Amino acid sequence: MSDSHTLRGEGIAATISAQGAELSSLRNADGTELLWQAGPQWPRHAPILFPIVGRLKNDTLRHNGKTYPMTQHGFARDRRFAWVEQGPRSCKLALTDDTETRARYPFAFRLEVTYTVDGADLDVAFDIVNTGAETLSASLGGHPAFNWPLLPGLAKEAYALTFAKDEPAPIRRLTEGLMRPQAEPSPIKGSVLALSEQLFDDDAMILDQVASASVRFAAAQGPAIEVSWRGFRELGIWSKVGGAAFLCIEPWYGFASPVEFDGEFAGKPGLMHIAPGARQSLGYRIRVS
Repeated sequence: MSDSHTLRGEGIAATISAQGAELSSLRNADGTELLWQAGPQWPRHAPILFPIVGRLKNDTLRHNGKTYPMTQHGFARDRRFAWVEQGPRSCKLALTDDTETRARYPFAFRLEVTYTVDGADLDVAFDIVNTGAETLSASLGGHPAFNWPLLPGLAKEAYALTFAKDEPAPIRRLTEGLMRPQAEPSPIKGSVLALSEQLFDDDAMILDQVASASVRFAAAQGPAIEVSWRGFRELGIWSKVGGAAFLCIEPWYGFASPVEFDGEFAGKPGLMHIAPGARQSLGYRIRVS
C-alpha cells in the first residue's frame, strides 16, 4: 500500500502517513491547511507518543533488573506502521513489537490507530493490546501541532484556548525534560488561556489535573479548532521556546518521569497497566469550524 492516504468528509480532508501513523495534513472546506507542515523549527506534524510520554531519567527504562535505552516520547513516531484498512472516510494502521522494539521496550504489544472523518470532524482512536504474558505498562499521547495563527496575518495574541470547564488546578513544568516536584500557579483565568509566545519560555504547560474533556483554539475571526478527548487523563500545551508558528494541544495518558524517580518502569507514575490479553482504548477528536 502507499506511503500516505487521504480521507475526505463534507468539511475536512485529512492525510495520514504510514511513517509513525502520523496525521500530516488537515484542511478545512475551503482548502486552508490547519496543521503545522513540519518546518525546520520542529520537523513533525502530529506524532504519536508511545510507549512513553516525555522523558525517562537518563533516557533509560528499567525492567526486571535490566536497562533499556528509551528516548523521549518513545519509538512509535519513528516506526512505519502497517496499513490494516484504507477507505474513503476511515483508515486503520498497526504497529506490533519486533526485535527492534524489544531491544528498547521488553513488552509484547499491538498498537492500532484508526482515523475517521465525520463531516468536519476527524476522530483518532487508539487501541493498545497486550499480546504478551505479563502486564503491559505504557503511556500514550497525541501531539497534533496546529498552525498559529490559523488565519495568516492575525497576531498570535489574538488567539485563546477556551476550556469546557474552569481550570483552577495548578500546572506542572519540566526541567531538562523531567517533571519538577512543585506545581505552579496556572495562567488559565477561569476557562480561558490567553495565548502568547511567552507562555512557553519555560517549555510545555502540563495540566495533570485537567477538569475539561475539550478545548477550543480560536481567535475572533477565521477558522477555529476544538480538540476533545476520551480515556486520556492529562493535557500538554506546547510551542517552541523563542516562538514558532504552531501550537500543540496534546491529550496524554502519562507524563515525563518526576525528577526524583529512577526506579523500575512499572512503578513510574502515570502509566496504564494492561493485563495479558486485554486492551485499552483511548481517542481524541478534532472539530474544524
